[in-house]
Amino acid sequence: MITFDQVTVHYDDAAEPALREVDLTIEEGELCLVVGHTGVGKSTLLGAVNGLVPHFTGGTLYGRVTVDGRDTAHHPPRELADVVGVVGQDPLDGFVTDTVEEELAYTMEQLAIPPAVMRKRVEETLDLLGLADLRHRALHELSGGQQQRVAIGSVLTAHPRVLVLDEPTSALDPTAADEVLAAVTRLVHDLGVTVLMAEHRLERVVQYADRVVHLPGDGRVVHGPPAEILAASSIAPPIVELARTAEWRPLPLSIRDARRAAAPLRARLAGATPAPVRPAPPPDGPALLTARGVTVTYHGIPAVREVDLDLRGGEITALMGRNGAGKSSLLWALQGSGPRRAGRVRVTGTGTGTSSDPHDLPAAEARRLVGLVPQTPADLLYLESVKQELDQADSESAGGSGTSGAREILDRLAPGIADTTHPRDLSEGQKLSLVLAIQLAAAPQVVLLDEPTRGLDYRAKAALTHIVAALAEEGRTVVISTHDVEFVARTADRVVVMAEGDIVADGPTTEVIVASPVFAPQTAKVLAPLPFLTVDQVATALAAGDSGDRT
Repeated sequence: MITFDQVTVHYDDAAEPALREVDLTIEEGELCLVVGHTGVGKSTLLGAVNGLVPHFTGGTLYGRVTVDGRDTAHHPPRELADVVGVVGQDPLDGFVTDTVEEELAYTMEQLAIPPAVMRKRVEETLDLLGLADLRHRALHELSGGQQQRVAIGSVLTAHPRVLVLDEPTSALDPTAADEVLAAVTRLVHDLGVTVLMAEHRLERVVQYADRVVHLPGDGRVVHGPPAEILAASSIAPPIVELARTAEWRPLPLSIRDARRAAAPLRARLAGATPAPVRPAPPPDGPALLTARGVTVTYHGIPAVREVDLDLRGGEITALMGRNGAGKSSLLWALQGSGPRRAGRVRVTGTGTGTSSDPHDLPAAEARRLVGLVPQTPADLLYLESVKQELDQADSESAGGSGTSGAREILDRLAPGIADTTHPRDLSEGQKLSLVLAIQLAAAPQVVLLDEPTRGLDYRAKAALTHIVAALAEEGRTVVISTHDVEFVARTADRVVVMAEGDIVADGPTTEVIVASPVFAPQTAKVLAPLPFLTVDQVATALAAGDSGDRT
């Protein structure tokens, strides 16, 4: 179905090729998972399948890529639209209509599919992806996860023979991600659709893959059965890292298989107390933000219902819940610029001891109290270069006490970004770092991050964990709205769970997520009922046990 024959892709401004002499054949009805660190060429590989590379991106393609017998060098994307469906990382970039139902029908209209067939396929897709209740909703009113499902649905209605998915579950809660992946798997197994999927959250998808295509970073491609590739890969989900630590053979890729292998490990760990993921925050730390009765409504529909919340200095709080639970609405209400129908928010200023409601302050003053990085950080980037963005941040933050320059902060977060680089040319991780540097330049005591791990690989998420921990050690309070349970397990002291605008759980990370079959990380699921959250905790306990045996 898809064939790469000695394919090399070289961009004009790059010193080395993005892809180098790639030979790869993907058969009909195969689900192929593309893995690798950010910037190794995954998007180039995906773009070559529907002709975006090189027709849209530029550069030079050597060799030959064929899809269903069509040479992409001679068929631009519009001539492959009936056979290849593509869903990018940011669903908003691909939307062309106003409502869910119109978006699902749009691609079929371009392919001149008869109206009766269009109606049937729209209904099937609404049911397949759980979108029936949203059919008449405006796309801009949907949560990020709902938008992602609509983007996938708009491609599925055309019944393509090849699906190219770039981070399809990045904005989805665990349950919604499972539903989407189950739907994609049905397309593969029942209809013979070929799927090429790039995904950083391997813990979600690796069990569904027939083959893994690994890009190690030098332009080459290594591919084979998932267990074989991941056994030696530099990038792997927690379940594989746990298997490596415990020396399990064969390598398990699902929770079910891992639990079958884990009985001896659970016996070794029985009675051991997991080391804390990070030093506990002071229990009597000052309340930097106090919210009482916060209510947010849209068109008369409540998104946040009378929420009370206290955020203390030195604490990292994870805000979790399904898509549409009200997490983003709550963050924007706390930050002050979002709509708030009722309630009050008080934030203590740095060194002043006085508290203010950021909603009542000018934007520049509010930024010194609360900084927010939205789901799509690029929304806050509007100038022509990184230097202009940083200079503007310093200008707007002038007068703040004890602030570091935005450039200094960025160099700590993501060193090596040139001043002349256009912000839109940065990777997702670099954009996040730039916006975080812009917000931190104002030295806010409260830092709010909305889905910060979207588009980040494991290495970048580990770096973000260190950044967030450093902010907490400075005495700030950090709130992270996220669906990434593995990131929460490694980072958060406290978890707040929302549902339908209400807070339904609030407590220490271990207590809240271990008790949840939805939000528990892979290590907790495999070793339950033991209270281990991360592979590092397991490795530390095993090392301590071995040391005790020797003595």
